[in-house]
Amino acid sequence: MSGSDRRDIFSTHAPTPIQKLSFPLLEEKKVSLYVKRDDLIHPLVSGNKWRKLKYNVYHALEYDIGRLLTFGGAYSNHIHAFAAVCSLYSLDGVVVIRGEPYEKLNPTLQYVKDCGVHIQYISREQYRKRDSVQFLDALKKKWGDFFLIPEGGSNTLAVTGVKELVSEVETQLNGKPDVIVSAVGSGGTLAGIVEGLNKGQTAVGISVLKGAEDLENRVRRLAPGAIQKSWLINHDYCFGGYARFSDELIVFMKNFSADTAIPLEPIYTAKMFFGLLDMISNDRFDPGSIIVALHSGGLQAMQGLEERYPQTFLGYTSWT
Repeated sequence: MSGSDRRDIFSTHAPTPIQKLSFPLLEEKKVSLYVKRDDLIHPLVSGNKWRKLKYNVYHALEYDIGRLLTFGGAYSNHIHAFAAVCSLYSLDGVVVIRGEPYEKLNPTLQYVKDCGVHIQYISREQYRKRDSVQFLDALKKKWGDFFLIPEGGSNTLAVTGVKELVSEVETQLNGKPDVIVSAVGSGGTLAGIVEGLNKGQTAVGISVLKGAEDLENRVRRLAPGAIQKSWLINHDYCFGGYARFSDELIVFMKNFSADTAIPLEPIYTAKMFFGLLDMISNDRFDPGSIIVALHSGGLQAMQGLEERYPQTFLGYTSWT
C-alpha cells in the first residue's frame, strides 16, 4: 500500500453526519440538540480514536517510524483502534496492558493479536509508573526504539485531530453551535474541542471517572488556549467510576437507542447523554441554545460487555 493510499483512511471518512434529536424535553426547554455521529466514521477506528490517532499516524509515516507503543486496559477502545491502524498502515505495534495475562483472550485482545500487534501485560502497580523515565527505559530495552502514544491516545497530535471537529460542525450547521458536549476520560477529546472553540461557544465535558480532580489540569496541559476559552467538566454522572454502571443507566441506554436508532455503550456515551439530558432538564442551558453532542464511538466494547454480563447485555446488538 503506497503512502497516499495508506493515508486514505484519514482523508475520506469525515465529515460524519449530524443527526437532530426530537424529544418533548427539548421542545419544553426550547433547545436544539444535534448528535455528531463519529460512531460512523470508520468500522474499526471509531469515533474520537480516529481523530486522536490521525496525526499520530501521519507523524509515524512522515518520520518513517516503524514501531508504535501505547498503554491501556484489556477492553480499551483505544487499544482496539490502535491495533487497527497498525494493521492498516503496516506499522509494528506494541500494547502494554494493565492486568494479568488472560487464559482466553477477550474479544478486544483477540482482535489485537489478530492484527499482529504485540501484547505485554504488567501489574496495576507497574501501570501506575508507566510515565516514569525508568519504566519507559525498561520498555525500550525490551522493544527497542518506539514512538509513544499515551493511554487513550491523548497528546498534542491528538488535540490537533479533534480540533478539526469544531469547524466540521459549523460547516454542517451553517453556523456556530452554542455548546459542544463530549464524554471525558483521558481529556484529549475535550482539549481538542476547547482548542477549536470560537468566541461565544462553550465546551462541556461529562466525566466518566470517579474522583478525577485532575481532569481539568489535563485539559489545560493539552490545550494551551484553554485559559481563554469557555469550558467546564461535570463530574456528577460517572455512575460510580470508569466502566461502572447502574440499572438506571442501562435502562436509559436501551430506551435512548430504541427512540433514536443511535447505539450507545455504558462506559462513555450513555453517561454523556444521560448527563446532558439531565442538565437540560435542570435548565443548565439557555433557551434557544444549539447544542451538539459528540458520539465518540467505542461500540466495540459491547462485545466484551455481552461476554462478561450476558444477563444485562445479551441481545443488545444495535452496536453492530
